[in-house]
Amino acid sequence: MFQLKEVLSFDDVIMLPQYSNIESRSQINTSVNINFNEYNSYEFKIPVIASPMSTVCEDKMCNALNEKGGLGIIHRYNTIEKQTFLLSKVENKKTSAAAIGISGDFKERLSELIKHDLKIVCIDVAHGDHVLVGKAIDYIKSNYKWLYIIAGNVATGHAYKRLSQWGADAIRTSVGSGSICTTRIQTGHGMPTFQAVVDCNEQRLNMLEDGKNAALIIADGGIKNSGDIAKSLGAGADFVMLGSMLSGTSEAPGKIIEKDGKKLKEYNGMASKKAQKDWKGSFSSVEGVSSFVEYKGHVKPLIDEIMNGVRSAMSYSGSCNLNDFKEDVIFVRQTQNSHSEGMPHIFKKGVI
Repeated sequence: MFQLKEVLSFDDVIMLPQYSNIESRSQINTSVNINFNEYNSYEFKIPVIASPMSTVCEDKMCNALNEKGGLGIIHRYNTIEKQTFLLSKVENKKTSAAAIGISGDFKERLSELIKHDLKIVCIDVAHGDHVLVGKAIDYIKSNYKWLYIIAGNVATGHAYKRLSQWGADAIRTSVGSGSICTTRIQTGHGMPTFQAVVDCNEQRLNMLEDGKNAALIIADGGIKNSGDIAKSLGAGADFVMLGSMLSGTSEAPGKIIEKDGKKLKEYNGMASKKAQKDWKGSFSSVEGVSSFVEYKGHVKPLIDEIMNGVRSAMSYSGSCNLNDFKEDVIFVRQTQNSHSEGMPHIFKKGVI
């Protein structure tokens, strides 16, 4: 069966500058509300979530993101005892978040996390459009109704609709876009993050128009810079989930090593051979790689730099808040030459 639809990545599109009456980036509101239930909500100051990866997010990253108004999710690639210990060290208990799987010890793991004030649970699997994800959501809704559920990853609007109907509160979008993910190479399946967000948002708008509940959208994978974040938010995402952009910071798990005069930290795809062996002592389907990234220093200044770029992007569209930004943005296609022209190219001229 062929569906020869053209799909777009971040570099295939650009946003048109528009009239703006915003005199200062300080006027721009980047907050996002999540509703735990009809009586309880929480406002995040920035739409940034740290990915639940073993070399990205543990308690230190959670606490740093909480202070900046974002969210960190404790990864699940450890023992139940280790994960609950890390969760217990998260200071902002209103949004304490951790990941679980959909098989094995996930019920026991969830039960123990609940005892340590878990508020947000992330069902963390590569293929979210799966019957076991539906069963996991149903189990959580039946036993822990107050939990906020993040599910995914999904690649299509149909999958987004299905997970929304199952009861997910927020859904991670895209398959195979991560910087250390090899899913598309190993399996031939996937969807660029930008296109996944566009398709899921189209489905969400249709659901809302029909008076149905629809989950928030989390753009996850392939995000390289603040421009990609802005494109995600403009296309319909409520949050972005960052892995590689936050890796290599002081707050990311792992030691700093020195090699050839450079300071480095490890960054592993969770489906890589190394991550699987570290986690469970063996490996099966390998859909990721392991690498090292340059040490970036503390994460808070990095977050400030990222969000300055996002606010600047919003000002180019004349948008004071994220809801307006989604309405105001105008996307156009760009050629490869257009994309290349937008990169620093003075060095190609031989200028020092």
